[in-house]
Amino acid sequence: MKKYKLLIAAVGLVTTTACSDYLDTSSPSVVDADFVFSNTRTARAAMDGAYEAWRDCAQNQVFGDGLYYAADAAGSDIERHPESFTNQPGRHYPETFYQNGTYASQYTLTSYNKDDATGPYNKMYSVVGKANAIITAMENASNFADITGTGQPSELGQLYGEAIALRATMYRELIRYYGDVPYQAAFGAPAKGLAPRDSIYDKVLEDLIRVEPLMYRVGEAPGFKAASKNYFSRTYVQGLIGRIALEAGGYHTRRTDLGASFYKDGKGNVLTFENKGTENNNAVYGRRSDWQSLYTTAKDYFKKVLDNSGSARLVLTDPRSAEKGRVYDNPYQYFFQQMMMDDAVYADESIYEYPMQRSGGNDARSYSMGRPSSGGSKQAYPCKAYGQARINPAYYYGVFDPQDKRRDVSVVLTGSTGKGVEKLISFKPNSKADGGGPSLNKWDENRQVSPWTAEQRKSGINGPYMRIAEIYLGYAEACAALGDQVTAKQYLATIRERSFPAGKANTDAFITSQGGLLRAIIEERGFEFAGEGDRRWTLIRSGFLPEAIKRIKDLTNEMIEGLKTNGYYRFNNGNIISDYVWTKLVDAKTEYGFRLTAQCPEGKETDPVLYPGWRGQNDNWEGLGLTGNNGKTNLAIKGLFENIIPGSDEAKALEAAGYQKTNWGADLRGAEDEYNKYLFYDYDYNKAPIYLWPFTPNILSTGGFTNGYGFKQE
Repeated sequence: MKKYKLLIAAVGLVTTTACSDYLDTSSPSVVDADFVFSNTRTARAAMDGAYEAWRDCAQNQVFGDGLYYAADAAGSDIERHPESFTNQPGRHYPETFYQNGTYASQYTLTSYNKDDATGPYNKMYSVVGKANAIITAMENASNFADITGTGQPSELGQLYGEAIALRATMYRELIRYYGDVPYQAAFGAPAKGLAPRDSIYDKVLEDLIRVEPLMYRVGEAPGFKAASKNYFSRTYVQGLIGRIALEAGGYHTRRTDLGASFYKDGKGNVLTFENKGTENNNAVYGRRSDWQSLYTTAKDYFKKVLDNSGSARLVLTDPRSAEKGRVYDNPYQYFFQQMMMDDAVYADESIYEYPMQRSGGNDARSYSMGRPSSGGSKQAYPCKAYGQARINPAYYYGVFDPQDKRRDVSVVLTGSTGKGVEKLISFKPNSKADGGGPSLNKWDENRQVSPWTAEQRKSGINGPYMRIAEIYLGYAEACAALGDQVTAKQYLATIRERSFPAGKANTDAFITSQGGLLRAIIEERGFEFAGEGDRRWTLIRSGFLPEAIKRIKDLTNEMIEGLKTNGYYRFNNGNIISDYVWTKLVDAKTEYGFRLTAQCPEGKETDPVLYPGWRGQNDNWEGLGLTGNNGKTNLAIKGLFENIIPGSDEAKALEAAGYQKTNWGADLRGAEDEYNKYLFYDYDYNKAPIYLWPFTPNILSTGGFTNGYGFKQE
């Protein structure tokens, strides 16, 4: 979490179709490039204004709430939503590919997307306009040749690179959500006419490669503290080149109603494609035939980051010592814990975080993306956390290796009452900690150094837009796809082995179980980023989407049928989910010396408070004003991974000890449609997935283009 400042915005605003003018010393309608970019102070003020527009867009549209909240955080084989499907059709139909495309023609264009300046499309183009204002002004400045001519880093070269990176970042997001979009490359140009996404990708990659040498690595830029990571650095641009190149060379659903020659590369050459499956709503799913060239670019630039990543580093050993019997020993969790420290701390593994301020923002983490709380909106312990990012139970139980230390960091089965007490999250459809099933656990206000109890959505937890683990796995993916199996395996193993006890990662067996190295790398990325909204797009662009969705659908169906037939289901990894568990509130502070649990110590897996790990409650809510707590704050749970038969001697002994029989899998099978039928509703694993969002009526009329993919035109 870092404190952000609302600085003077020296950048003009953008309407829905065009940029308004840049600000100078005399008039808001004239660009005085030589004044603004004659020194780094005024130039930095202009860039800070653009960053603030991006921060707002990132948080509220593409990486916190908005479209990200609706589909990315809830629409993969790993992630799901908490409420009933029929409660939120505006976001649940897009999440599930519009019922295999059949619902696209019925989907109301404004049922989730707003049609005004506050909508995601217009917000993104507003940021593009601000970036273009800076880029155009700098390129027209009399000293531009001096800025770029040396090919070496400089303060103004860094600023120019940041503006180019901001524009590229926004086009990446626009393409992810809308496919082919207008391309504005100059200040003041209207957002009209569709450009093929492939030509946009090629252009932004060319721009990024051009400015990368002019920039400083993260931790080295003048004017920033060495620990700061709230700006676009050379390290970020190198990672962004790799990220975009993988996406450009990956699978997309493209329109067939725009003409055979519509899809061109950045030089205007008509492209050919390698397609998978069958056409759907005048759209096909495929990748460019020249994908290997793009993957080579990705490989080269990911390697540049790995060769010198500035101040970003992969943490391989947890630096925290055990205290009062509480064991940490989880370098993976340390990244998220650093994000929950105060406003002066950036995570070691981060390459770029957009900043949020404690008590100041409309924070998605942990309200939407984190451990749920049923607390009130104000003065609660912790305050309300809706918990949009939930985890498919079959993935938690049947796919995650129980030995993987990322599992309990990523997924939690308990939330908070808001009164300093832990509670089991039911499988019944609902929100907060009142239902919705297993939830993302990576951000939890119980774990914050200084939790904000006065009001919800004020945690100050930053948005981790790029971190070093993505670079390792992206590099491994590019290497594997291009035939460099040795290097790919090396980088896969580095990520995998840090999250398992010594000797337990079994990387070779894992690769074999996935049917090959490339598939194993994509699966590993799922474990690394589980619940963070990365998985949906990774499956789409990698082409592994149909297989992954079929696996989770089949596994979910087998699980529910087992529960219905036997009252329990045993997964291949040995985990068991059963109809009932037994729960009891205990005074953990007296019994263990702490309430907030960490890594379950080896040999303590039968302890009903310590396993699963990374749950409990803040050790000292009382110090922040909580009163009336009787000390029984932690939930002891028996039967989460075994079948305890109701009425058996074991069940009777638990009940005699104060445990209560509680519905678990019984509620899951009772909500079968929510977890099974509506899980990628009617998707047939063959037709092109309709994963994109429609343009709204105002966008269509001002842009002069049409909707595709079976969507309405008005």
